Amino acid sequence: MVKISKEAALAYHEAGRPGKIEVKPTKAYRTQTDLSLAYSPGVAYPCLEIQQNPDDAYKYTAKGNLVAVISNGTAVLGLGDIGAMSGKPVMEGKGLLFKIYGGIDVFDIEVAEKDPEKFCEAVERIAPTFGGINLEDIKAPECFYIEERLKKTLDIPVMHDDQHGTAIISAAGLKNAMEVIHKDIKKVKIVVNGAGAAAISCTKLYMAIGAQKENIVMLDSKGVISTERQDLNEQKKFFATSRTDIHTLAEAVKDADVFVGLSKGNVLSKEMVQSMAKDPVIFALANPVPEISYEDAMDARPDVLMSTGRTDYPNQINNVIGFPYIFRGALDVHARAINEEMKLAAVYAIADLAKQPVPDVVNDVYKVNNLTFGRNYFIPKPVDPRLITEVSAAVAKAAMDSGVARKPIEDWDKYKKSLSVLLGQETKLTQKLYATAAAHPQRVVFAEAVHPTMLKAAVQAKAEGICYPILLGNDEVITKMADQMDLSLEGIEIVNLRHPSEQERRERYARILTEKRQREGYTYQEANDKMFERNYFGMMMVETGEADAFITGLYTKYSNTIKVVNEVIGIRPEFKHFGTMHIINSPKGTLYLADTLVNENPDTDALVDIAKLAAGSVRFFNEKPVVGMVSHSNFGSSQSNGAKKVRQAVEIMQKQFPDLPIDGELQLGFAIDQELRDEQYPFTRLYGKKVNTLVFPNLTAARSSYKMLQLLDADVEIIGPIQMGLNKPIHFIDFGASVRDVVNIVAVAGIDAYVNKIKNRINANK
Repeated sequence: MVKISKEAALAYHEAGRPGKIEVKPTKAYRTQTDLSLAYSPGVAYPCLEIQQNPDDAYKYTAKGNLVAVISNGTAVLGLGDIGAMSGKPVMEGKGLLFKIYGGIDVFDIEVAEKDPEKFCEAVERIAPTFGGINLEDIKAPECFYIEERLKKTLDIPVMHDDQHGTAIISAAGLKNAMEVIHKDIKKVKIVVNGAGAAAISCTKLYMAIGAQKENIVMLDSKGVISTERQDLNEQKKFFATSRTDIHTLAEAVKDADVFVGLSKGNVLSKEMVQSMAKDPVIFALANPVPEISYEDAMDARPDVLMSTGRTDYPNQINNVIGFPYIFRGALDVHARAINEEMKLAAVYAIADLAKQPVPDVVNDVYKVNNLTFGRNYFIPKPVDPRLITEVSAAVAKAAMDSGVARKPIEDWDKYKKSLSVLLGQETKLTQKLYATAAAHPQRVVFAEAVHPTMLKAAVQAKAEGICYPILLGNDEVITKMADQMDLSLEGIEIVNLRHPSEQERRERYARILTEKRQREGYTYQEANDKMFERNYFGMMMVETGEADAFITGLYTKYSNTIKVVNEVIGIRPEFKHFGTMHIINSPKGTLYLADTLVNENPDTDALVDIAKLAAGSVRFFNEKPVVGMVSHSNFGSSQSNGAKKVRQAVEIMQKQFPDLPIDGELQLGFAIDQELRDEQYPFTRLYGKKVNTLVFPNLTAARSSYKMLQLLDADVEIIGPIQMGLNKPIHFIDFGASVRDVVNIVAVAGIDAYVNKIKNRINANK
């Protein structure tokens, strides 16, 4: 775990704009008309509509996606009663987590009031602003009263996350831990050390999933909570045990199956752990120092199943696994409450998710290849992108089933896809690509199947239904890798191109290539030797029609791949050059960038080909190309050779394609900023149009542009490189590409292959 210094923390919160969250406009505001619609007089109309129907606030305002994080600062993290204002950084942090994990907007509200009645009155008066209330860092027992009262008086979801967040995540973990060690939750003995808000809520939820009250022992700072004691509040009395033989933690944990710590650090000793039953489950959740360290627990009992609240050990119980998605589901159905049914739905959804194959993004973050359900992984990781779809949908459905939803969800697949889009996991473009590819799955060859990323991508593409993968490589090595990574190769073909059984095919491919290139000095022996190389063999599979598309690039240098593709596949006859394109998806729209890989310093003729190919590729994605030819100058402001070649390419394109919106040379800023361009250069073909296609003057400019966007903007999704201009669908992968990057290209390659087949059929029938 990275050590956080005081200096670093203070600098983080102070640097730039102080704090961690801001409010951004969601509507246009540049013109006087915009402002008149936003405020007076236009704003009167939605006000009157809401007056007639209060639920229209969800329709015309941000209420439906706005949560209040409210605290009085009486129990802030491990800091205690530090006051409302002192707790503000924590509340802002909670708002940040709501936004990045659930796409939910937050106002953090710090109320300087410790009296429960007055605190509730303050919250009740501001509640109409919000779609939900997240109570935070309020001490027990007042928090119990506050939550219960607000749940009764308000008609929006209210949840004290300190109670229920930990309860939901740890209950999911407990359920799965019982499955791992094959114990019945109805029979296990559970010791809960701590009797605050979180401990009470956790224990009640454990009972809701099957734990028996008579098997539970709870302790507070004075020892075991028993019926002998006279100092108990109502919440503690509920869990008082009638046993008179135990008074201390050491006595309570002897022969216990489960220890749940919600107390303070280093109170559970190795000796206590050694006294527990076989396969003990320990949830040491004190923060920042757990009740026992992971190392000490494992040293005491190697058979222990361990969870903490820390990121650097397995099975982290982290509230962020729950609250963003619970509120997301509740908000999306305009729920009147977060009830027990919705909490239990979250428990089961989280528990079930840990049993599913782990997505690549999770393995990448944690630097592992094979997280699988078991002792070291029975709780999903906080970065798992599936949490928002699985948990939110489960909560929303439970809200509908239990009768607290105002707005039903009718299409669950559509709803889950909208959640993926919300967090940028999957754009509408990628959804469309996947759906199109899945409608006509093609045979796609994966050249570097012994690379973990390529292998996982092939399996995922098969699971998505977007292709029939063909893996090139040693079948024994690939099978062993798949077993180690817990990947199923069912229905996936493996071709060991060097195996003796492939000799006939290698020789046949060599003869075809020799005949094709015999006037270029090729000999049969040379061609036969090359068939032992993945790129030559795989591309020949596509060339001969034994496969439909080919993916390569994770190992091979681009220059080598380009050489092979020129020899085996060749460029479409109407072009002298080919190139690649990257698609940039951002909240501001989609941009198509060319050429991003092949032509290092294209001349005028090459730029013309690239522009033609780019326009055609944009049409391939069902968009109308509006092309800006980029340079360092604007419309003749520079007479350098670099500017001249772009200018000449524009002239040729405009003559050949008089209806195509294309112009230049122009600087990148003017290409993208329509308003600025229209004001300064109203004579262009681009007037009044938004440029969606950028053709760069050289490879350095193109690659630098998309790489900078990728590095600087976390909201940007980049698909590519996508080849343009080859006779067959041969696609390259960027070095360092993720599994998702590869699968995106596979979808494009599959569509490319299908379109080629259609074109060939049409031409054959002419």
